[in-house]
Amino acid sequence: VQLQAFGGGLVQAGGSLRLSCAASRSFFVISDMGWYRQAPGKQRELVATITRGGSTNYADSVKGRFTISRDNAKNTVFLQTNNLKPEDTAVYFCYSDSRGVRHWGQGTLVTVSS
Repeated sequence: VQLQAFGGGLVQAGGSLRLSCAASRSFFVISDMGWYRQAPGKQRELVATITRGGSTNYADSVKGRFTISRDNAKNTVFLQTNNLKPEDTAVYFCYSDSRGVRHWGQGTLVTVSS
């Protein structure tokens, strides 16, 4: 499975970005998908997850501001980020789970200026 993430960039505080991540070459059904992020000098942390059926889970720090969604037919996961804050600055990594194996995308950088 190969995952390609898009949509990062530079945005002012209060702004929005829509991240997307498409999984290709998946021979098996993809179950969970989601996003993690890693800020400079910090450990990677969970941002949001979504099951194939659409159940979602969010980190407390992004609840009410970020929305995760997916298109099962296209094996694509999205992350709508609103009201961005400087502390949201990080490399955002998408992942997909298939038959107990997790695959990662290459990351897309989100930079929020104050």
